Amino acid sequence: MNDERRMAVLSAIVEDYVQTSEPVGSKALLDRHQLNVSAATVRNDMAALEDEGLIVAPHTSAGRIPTDAGYRLFVDRLQAIRPMSRGERAAITDFLEGADELDVVLDRTVRLLSSLTRQVAVVQYPSLTRSTVKHIELVPMNETRLMVVVIMGTGRVEQRIVPTTVDYTTQAGEEVLGRARTLVNAVTRERRLAEARTALKALHDGDVETEDALTAGVLEALEDALADERETKVTLAGTANLARSPQDFPMTLEPVLDALEQQVVLLKLLSVEAQGTAAGGRVAVRIGSENQVSGLQGTSLVTTAYGSEEEEVGAIGVLGPTRMDYPATIAQVRAVATYLSRIING
Repeated sequence: MNDERRMAVLSAIVEDYVQTSEPVGSKALLDRHQLNVSAATVRNDMAALEDEGLIVAPHTSAGRIPTDAGYRLFVDRLQAIRPMSRGERAAITDFLEGADELDVVLDRTVRLLSSLTRQVAVVQYPSLTRSTVKHIELVPMNETRLMVVVIMGTGRVEQRIVPTTVDYTTQAGEEVLGRARTLVNAVTRERRLAEARTALKALHDGDVETEDALTAGVLEALEDALADERETKVTLAGTANLARSPQDFPMTLEPVLDALEQQVVLLKLLSVEAQGTAAGGRVAVRIGSENQVSGLQGTSLVTTAYGSEEEEVGAIGVLGPTRMDYPATIAQVRAVATYLSRIING
């Protein structure tokens, strides 16, 4: 069988099934697509595709639908990703513009991506272990307390209250605090969080000018931030979209919903699938039975990383039924990730 023609038939079946959710027969293929072959040839090609496990008949005397392997071959052979319309690109810019706080940015991002794809959108909060320290601010609260504010390059902010034995609200105290601020930022700025902690510890061990409680407090704030990394979370939107196509989950949605409630599971999926994808805008696609998570074998996950080529800080993607418009979804995930990266990088 001609490989190019086989792919044309498989692609036509995938496209029609995604659009109609109905099994596709040979007559429908000839009516809707310019295959330029006879009905007998199309039937022979479909029989060969079925023998290869790429399509299957859901019941007797029906048309054919793609299998997970069929979707995989279709995705792997995509010649071009469907370009987004000018309106879609404008919608992304308008919807995300003006968001400054990280929580607001990520909330808008998942709601936008869910709306574009009509799937469940998921985004991982920026990873602190892969983030750099942009600035550490020291703010006296009163005579005995100091606020340590750690500002990450991703826009994430960590705050800690540190007890001190020096009154930094006085003029002399402000001068000491200014010198401490300069020292702390000199050794931590533009370093990854773990590296900044190491550098600050060296400063703490050798510094004779700055109050021990102050450098120890900043060090504690960084260590607390690293400890909080274990609590790194994901945020999602569009779970209700799964119910729009009940035929895609003929048994029950419960296993999928259960998996979506487990943030550890989603975080692991996003982190593994999107690793190394930010450079070049690559998108990872995991289809159906390729998902090892119980309850998600009937879904597909389309993910990519966001951040920069030098520093991937998180992942973003969508989850939906295997009957998914892959070309459009890949383009939309890639585009939203690009805009999110621009916002995160300032």
